[in-house]
Amino acid sequence: MFVDSHCHINFSDFADDTAELVARMAAARVTHAMCISVTYPEWPSVVALAERYDNIYATAGVHPDYEDIEEPTVASLLERAAHPKVQAIGETGLDYFRLQGDLSWQRERFRRHIRAARECDKPLVIHTRSASEDTLAIMREERASEVGGVMHCFTETWDVASAAMDLGFHISFSGIVSFKSAKDLRAVARQMPLERMLIETDSPYLAPVPYRGKRNEPSFVPYVAAAIAAERGVDVETIGAATSQNFFSLFKVNP
Repeated sequence: MFVDSHCHINFSDFADDTAELVARMAAARVTHAMCISVTYPEWPSVVALAERYDNIYATAGVHPDYEDIEEPTVASLLERAAHPKVQAIGETGLDYFRLQGDLSWQRERFRRHIRAARECDKPLVIHTRSASEDTLAIMREERASEVGGVMHCFTETWDVASAAMDLGFHISFSGIVSFKSAKDLRAVARQMPLERMLIETDSPYLAPVPYRGKRNEPSFVPYVAAAIAAERGVDVETIGAATSQNFFSLFKVNP
């Protein structure tokens, strides 16, 4: 059994074969998936998938990469978080890689997500890229540890992972962990306590080997588990079972 803890299957990449995608999930023994919100205009499509399929869940949030769009407020996040299939707040965080200049708006957006998560008592889905120091500082200042969550598509160092775990967060690995160049990331995966680990596709992006360069989808998440299992010297079922149970516990989802 496997679970995809982070995907974007509401994107137009999947418009023509959603039913087939869900069938391929089942065939690959991927039992559940979390479809992640990145903007308010596309949020209805995220929720629509969660309403259509019992084993797909949703989040509410606005990604840090999107500038000059409708800004989330704590109240608007809470309104969306009240939906019965919304299990988390995010995707939120900081990204200093894609955007430069005065990013104070990005930090304030992140703070609002954490405040909303604390108010509705739902975990956070956090994105950080080239911004780990500020990300962790804001998590501490805004008491993100009160709700916990996940550092998704993790590509940082063991020190960053340790600091996030100290705040009660899980660490999620994507298809990047299977890439030949990701030696340092595999070292992090090797050290990670199994009870704090999640796996994801981040589809349609970052397809794992042997599908690298192709459109990613939730049925590929067992390949992420396999890469981690090989690094740790365990069978893939061990990784699948542990990360699935972690998903159910963190996001309060019934298996």
